[in-house]
Amino acid sequence: MEREEKKQTAGRKIVGVRFRSAGKIYYFDPGQLEIKRGAKVIVETARGVEFGSVVGDPMFMENKKINQPLKQVIRLATQEDIEKEAANRLREREAFRLCQEKIRRHNLDMKLIDAEYTFDNSKILFYFTADGRVDFRDLVRDLAGVFRTRIELRQIGVRDETKIMGGYGICGRPLCCRAYLSDFVPVSIKMAKEQNLSLNPTKISGSCGRLMCCLKYEEETYEELNKNLPRPGDEVRGNDGLTGEVESVNVLRQTVRILVEVDDEKEIHEYGVGDITITRRRRRGQARSSRKEKEPKDQKEQKELEKLEHEERKPRKSRNRD
Repeated sequence: MEREEKKQTAGRKIVGVRFRSAGKIYYFDPGQLEIKRGAKVIVETARGVEFGSVVGDPMFMENKKINQPLKQVIRLATQEDIEKEAANRLREREAFRLCQEKIRRHNLDMKLIDAEYTFDNSKILFYFTADGRVDFRDLVRDLAGVFRTRIELRQIGVRDETKIMGGYGICGRPLCCRAYLSDFVPVSIKMAKEQNLSLNPTKISGSCGRLMCCLKYEEETYEELNKNLPRPGDEVRGNDGLTGEVESVNVLRQTVRILVEVDDEKEIHEYGVGDITITRRRRRGQARSSRKEKEPKDQKEQKELEKLEHEERKPRKSRNRD
């Protein structure tokens, strides 16, 4: 009994709610309601009353991990609520069409991506992308006159645009951001280098034109595996006494190909990482010709890589509810 009381004072019962497919999960207090995974609920958010889906059974979470104040679930959704939500999704299509017409009429340099009604119809949000700042004040007044409700235009980044639009990656599967990623993680060119991938921008960029999110998935594993491997150009000695220069490495197999000289002839010998000793490290910038194949082949590719790195460092716009 005492253990149960301590558990409840150290934490709080919460339930995770998601408002859009693969969207961010927000936590609410379920109160006395019997809520199960997959249930539809009505909750109050910073944007007003909203309709969401429960992503898991209620659980206890430490108070320090909860963003206060924690709002309570208003009620389980009724059949009427479910029908209203479906009707809102249909109304969003018409709102999207009308907003596109208004954008063309005002000759604004912006691309409309999505329209979203709040559950209580107190606000319509329009998501768009643009290269820079857009003065859409006249557009907002025009839309407010048509819909007779609050209008909010929110500029988002290209990653969020791709998440909303969806599609398929070069792997042939639905885009990760659309299928299950709730948050975007920082991705860098260094991750592609660590995994010994081609630095051709077209091969490491996703549909959004930014570095592929999946570069992050195995990054920690590659970092751990690379700790034991020499770099191409390093001088090593094999357990058979032969010394040579590292021609290439296989990170996953943990093998090293070494260019050695035997009887005045150069040969390639392969060793396991445990069968070699590094005798001299290659200086930075002193890359071998085999390593250069992984580098950008021309100035155009180099500029595209620099642009990708620059875009990754910029703060991202998002469509969060906060």
